[in-house]
Amino acid sequence: MGLILIIVVAALAVWLLTQHHDTERAASVKAAPAVAPAETALEQLRKRYARGEITRNEFEERKQALEVH
Repeated sequence: MGLILIIVVAALAVWLLTQHHDTERAASVKAAPAVAPAETALEQLRKRYARGEITRNEFEERKQALEVH
């Protein structure tokens, strides 16, 4: 009988903790600021070039590909 009581109390505690966590998550989603407009592909490409992630040639090739589409 004592083991069953421990299992029930543990299950109740887990349920209460998950309910509290879900409530906090829902509240944080509602309070989140609006998302900024998405960057254009060209803006992202320029930033990658500025950070040194791609070479000048890669930048120019990808820029031309974007202009074609």
